[in-house]
This record gives sequence, structure tokens and C-alpha cells, in this order.
Amino acid sequence: MRYSAIIFFLISAYTSFAQSKAKQPFTLVSEQNQATIILPETEPECVRLAVNDLVHDVAQINGKKLRVVSKDDGKVSGSKIHVGTVGLSDSQIKKYNSNAASLKGKWEVYEVKSNGGSLAINGSDERATMFGIYHFIEEYLKVDPLYFWSDKLPEKKSALQWERVQISQKSPSFQYRGWFINDEDLLTEFYESGGKRNIDYPYYGQVVNPALMSKVVESLVRQRLNLIIPASFIDIRNPAEAALVKEAAKRGVFISMHHVEPMGVSAFTFFNYWKEKTNEKPLFSFYSSREKLTEVWQVYAKEWAKYPNVIWQIGLRGIADRPMWMADPGVPQSDADRGKLISDAMATQMEIIKEVDKRPNPPITTTLWAEGSTLNQAGHLKIPEKVTIVFSDNSPGWKWQNDFYQTPRTNNNTYGVYYHHQLWGAGPHIAQGISPQHTYQVFQEVQKMKSNAYAIMNVSNIREFQLGLASSAHMLYNLESYDPQVFMKEWTGVQYGQHAAAAKKAYDLYFESFVVHDKQRVAMLLDGQTRNFALNYLKKLSQQISDPEAYQAAELKAKQASTESDWGKTSLSDAHPQPRDENELLEKVQKQQQAHQNALTESLNVLAKLETLQKTFFETNLISQTRIMLGLEEWLKQVLLAKKAMHEGQPDQCKNHLQLAVKSIDGINEGKAMNVKSDKWANWYRGDKKMNINACKDATEKVYKLLK
Repeated sequence: MRYSAIIFFLISAYTSFAQSKAKQPFTLVSEQNQATIILPETEPECVRLAVNDLVHDVAQINGKKLRVVSKDDGKVSGSKIHVGTVGLSDSQIKKYNSNAASLKGKWEVYEVKSNGGSLAINGSDERATMFGIYHFIEEYLKVDPLYFWSDKLPEKKSALQWERVQISQKSPSFQYRGWFINDEDLLTEFYESGGKRNIDYPYYGQVVNPALMSKVVESLVRQRLNLIIPASFIDIRNPAEAALVKEAAKRGVFISMHHVEPMGVSAFTFFNYWKEKTNEKPLFSFYSSREKLTEVWQVYAKEWAKYPNVIWQIGLRGIADRPMWMADPGVPQSDADRGKLISDAMATQMEIIKEVDKRPNPPITTTLWAEGSTLNQAGHLKIPEKVTIVFSDNSPGWKWQNDFYQTPRTNNNTYGVYYHHQLWGAGPHIAQGISPQHTYQVFQEVQKMKSNAYAIMNVSNIREFQLGLASSAHMLYNLESYDPQVFMKEWTGVQYGQHAAAAKKAYDLYFESFVVHDKQRVAMLLDGQTRNFALNYLKKLSQQISDPEAYQAAELKAKQASTESDWGKTSLSDAHPQPRDENELLEKVQKQQQAHQNALTESLNVLAKLETLQKTFFETNLISQTRIMLGLEEWLKQVLLAKKAMHEGQPDQCKNHLQLAVKSIDGINEGKAMNVKSDKWANWYRGDKKMNINACKDATEKVYKLLK
């Protein structure tokens, strides 16, 4: 009986001790203690980089540097963080996480859990462990995943301690999800060049600096995204461009290619290859130069296959994101023959991938953009089995193309989407235009259509689209529980504290200001669209002034032109919706301008209440973009009024409106100037070659001078 009492006492004492220990708070850093990170040598580079970021972030908050060791040899005292990936650090995981078995075999599932003085961060795979670290950093250390772009620093604290840390993340709603760094004119020249590119194109003459690309990829993984297309028109055999791919690869993410460069080969790459090899310039055509194009695919596939986690892109595009037949008049003209040509190309590409990529089932995509969408919808494409079919929106972020809804889903393929937060030409480009609410509505359709294997978001220069990117990252990871109103409330709370409600109202007013086309129900005056309308009407006005007869003949010819649709009008019409006439366009731009003016008034009221750091972000993320839009809207309005005056035989009035149009561009530049106040961002617009506001001013002044 006495022994039973002793055993009972010992068990009770141990249980009490264990319960007491479990109830202890977890202390990351205090004046007396700082945790040690146990990072096994078996963990890969991406996890090590995430641990480095954790150490850096803690130092920024507290000033102390956490120690990192490879194993707990019994000599490590104080709090501990045990980092481990299933299959790589199993012995450590079993020691400190009794729930580790539940992670095995899962896709990007992780658990972050405190137990007394210890914290375990465990993932089902290497990206899961990495994401667990970043989730902890964001939720508990309050570090903005986009801190580099927002300039938002974490709050200083003398101690970092929590009664309980608990994060359990299931597999994400979208298996592959990430960014396409496309139309990256500002990124390209923001830092000093990373090297030269051999490309016959008005843009991308130099390579994004790899130090800046490092920040891009860090921002991506901090948002727990796992996929990136690092640039437009990458030539991986150019060491400077390969450096961008390497920056992504070391972070453990999947790397893919622009749809205009299937197999990593664009027209520019093709020409460079043959110029270097034989000094010839064959047609860039799978029809007329099949063997030569196949050879280049083979060479480049071998280079891409050297990197882990490649997602192959197959398909067939022409020069500068145009159909291939525009560069080769010999290509058959029927849609059926064109579809067969693209289908044959994909079959050839699949054989090449099998030769160079030894993974059992390497991920492969084909993106139905422009003519691909049209031909697929008509049933002219034969897409190989197991390829992920990627549908595109044909208006920037507004709605999916028809083939997204009309293509039957089968078990032979998986399905994904290509979504534009920005779209050069139509916009948005330097001013955001799509609300989180609208993005959510569009992605709800994706879930309904079971197309969530893949989501690539065209994000361009990143800085302008921080709200949309933060929102999208959350919804792609867990779309089922995402609520755009809750997100906006939380996001504005983080950014603007007690003034969150007022800030949210200002953002809502800004996004609601964009007018939509009466019939197509898409935005029609985003920044790029507004610019295009103004330049188009300036061109018409120039001819109207300098050669009235030729202008009248051109207008008559345009009215009599065939209304038959081609690939561009069919698949991209929603990116460039047209008004019935100039009067409707004038009415629309005036309506949008007044709404943005009201939004600006509301924003300025909010600005007056904010603290210094909050003001800086509010200015760059909302007010500057509102001013840019107002300047563009005033410019278009004055150009339209000038053209109307000329039509009514009032050249003096036309001249006055053109003078105001020139002056309105100063308003655009005032908005831009708000974004370059600090030394860090002084060169942000150095690469502005796409919107090219200076060229817009020159074009307006040129027409004005015709009336002098």
C-alpha cells in the first residue's frame, strides 16, 4: 500500500510538473533570456534563409540576435525554437512535436506550436516549414511581408513573449500560386543594372539587379506564395538573366516561364541563338523553321532542367506576345490549321521535356491567352494529358474569358488561371484599379469551376499593388474562409490603427470611382486605357488640324470597315472596351474624374489624422495614385474638348484646351513625385518607359504647336 502511495505521488508530481511546464509562456526574447534556434544541418537553403529572416526581424524589433545551432546537445539553455521538415529532420520533430505524423505526405501543411519554453515549427515539406516561419513572423512579430515596398518597420519591443503560440495550416486552396514579374519597367531601372539583355524591343534593355530580385522573391515567400516567373523574356543562357532564376531557386519556390516563351524560348532568344551559331536569321516559325525552332527548344530545355522545381510552359506564340503567324505569312490561314500547328508544337515540346526532366510527373502548363483562348474555345487545340490548362482574364482583373466557362473539365488535365493585377497597355500600371472585393468575386468563379491547381498573378513592379497582392495571397492560401470585408478591416487596422475605418472608406471610394462599360461591364478608364484614349484622339486631332481632307477620309473608312472579329478583337476586347462615340467617352471620363476628386477629398481628411509613418504609406499607396488618375482624366477630358472645338470650327478654343491638356500632365507628375520623396525611392520612375508620361506631354505639346 505504501509503494502504491509513493507511485501515485510520483505520477501526480510528474503530471503536475508537465502541466506547469506546458502552461509556461514562450519567451522569444526578454531582458534576461533569448531563444536559441535549433536548425538541423539536413534543412535546405530556403528554410535557412527563412531562419535568417527571423533572426534579422527579431534584431530589428529588440536589438538582440538569436543564436542558431544545428542540434540540441543538452548544453542549450533557455527557450528553444525547433525547426524541422518531415523527411529531412524526423528525429528532431519526433522529439518535440507529438503531432508530426499528421504532416507526413501533405502538401505545404505546417504547424507552429509552443510547449512551455519551447516552440516547434514543422512542415510537411521544405516550403511548408519555410511558410511556418514566415507565418509566425507575420502573426506574432507583426512584420509586414511587403515591408520592403511599404517601408513599414515593426514596432520596437523590449520583450517578445506569448502565453501560447498556435498556428495550424492545412494545404492551400491553390496548389501553385504566385507572381509573374511582367512589364517590369520600373523594377528594371530602379537599381543599377544587373547586366545587359540582347533584345530587339523598346523595353527591358537591361536586367533587373539581382539584389532587387532577392527582395522580390523574399516578399513572395513572406506572403507564403510558392511560384514565380521572375521576368519577361528571360534568356537563361545569359548569366545576368540566369542570376534572377537563381535568386528564386534558392528560396525553394517553383519557377516558370512567360506564355510568350514556351520552353524558355522567346522570338528574341531564337534569333540570338541562330545569330551566334550561324549568323543567320531564320523565320521564327514552327511552320517554316520547325527543325531550327525545335533545336533551340532542346538546348534551352536542358538549361532550365538544371534548376529544381521548374514548371514547364508549353504552347506557341510569336514575336512580342503576338500570334506566330503574324511573323510568318506562310502559316495556313484557317483556324483549324492554326490550332493543329499549336497542337503539334505542344506534342513536340512534351517529348523534349520527357528527355530532360527526370521527375516522374513534372508540372507542365499551357496558358490560353489571346488566340490560344479563341482557338481552344472553338475546339481546335489538342492539349496533352496531365498538362495544367491555364485560363486568362481578358480584361485586367475583371472577368474570365468565355473559354474559362465553356471548356469542359476532365480528369485528364488539371486547370488554373492567369490573373492581372496589372496589364500593360490597358492598365492598371502605375495606379491600382481592382479592389480586393472584385478579385474575390473573380476567384470565387475559379473555385466553382474547379480550376484551382494553379494561379499566376501578373504583378509588374509590385509597389503600386500592395493592397491587391496582400489580399490575393490570403485568398489563394485559404479561399474558403476568406472574406474581403474582414480582410480590408484587418489590413487597414494594421496600416492605419485607430483610423482604419476612415481609411477603408477612402479606399472603397477610390475603387468605386472607376466607371464600367455599359455593355461589357468592365473597367474602361484605368490608367493605361485613359492614356491610350488620349493618345489616339491626339493623333486624330493632329490629322484634323494638319490635313482635314485626309482626316475626313480616314474617319469614313473607319466607319465602313468590316466588323468581323479577329483573334485580338475577340479575345482582348474587354481589355480595351470602346465607347459609342466621343460624347459618351467625355461623359464617362468626367463622371470618373468627379468621383476620384471626391475620393481625394475624403483621403485628404484621413491624411490629416494619421501619424507620420501612416501618412507616408497612405500618400504613396492611395493619394499619389488618386492624383495620377485625376491628372490622366483631366488630360483626356481636355484632349476630347479640344477635338470637339476643332470639329465645331473653333481653333482658338481648341488651342486653349490643348494648353490645359499639357498643364494637366503636371498633375500626373505631382502624383508621381509623392512616391519619390525618400532617398530609397528617388529612382523609382527612372525606368518609366511604358506609361512614359514625359512622352505623353511631348505628344500633346506637338499637337498644340500645330495651332501656333
